[in-house]
Amino acid sequence: MRAALAESVLVLNQNFEPLNVCSWRRAFVLVALDKAEVLELARHPIHTAAASYPRPAVIRLMYMVRRPRSVVKLTRREVFIRDNFTCQYCGQRSRELTVDHIMPKHRGGRHSWDNLVSACKSCNHRKGGKTPEEARMLLLRPAKAPNVPYHYAIYQRANGYIDQLWLKFVPGLADMAGHTEEKAS
Repeated sequence: MRAALAESVLVLNQNFEPLNVCSWRRAFVLVALDKAEVLELARHPIHTAAASYPRPAVIRLMYMVRRPRSVVKLTRREVFIRDNFTCQYCGQRSRELTVDHIMPKHRGGRHSWDNLVSACKSCNHRKGGKTPEEARMLLLRPAKAPNVPYHYAIYQRANGYIDQLWLKFVPGLADMAGHTEEKAS
């Protein structure tokens, strides 16, 4: 599996904006059809029966592509990440958190970004089936859907694999994971 991940290629838009991650085969075809140019080469070339070709690590499209807006899937883990693993009522940082519905579900509260927050067990128990106002508990900050930075979307599409050659094109990508190409091989 590591070999397959190591074959991923970073795709940049015409304006050098990070766009996607694709396989080296797809990148090779885009370059061969003059739809993209190679900006960085991988260490290991592509070997065929007849020849050896340089393997792309970063390519840039020759035309501008309208990038779709990335969204973060609503999960417990993503709520905790958005709230920085901090209880939104008392401010305690912990890995032992629960998800609290600001407007309780039994009173019509929806399962959405603007109605979910991280809460420690004691605050969630204290609040119970009440609203924060009824329980006299204030939220540290309002709940809302997180903004998705480019490096987060690239990291997700690459299944956590980060090639060292990508770092100069996607600032902040190195902070997303504790591993790089050297650790992956």
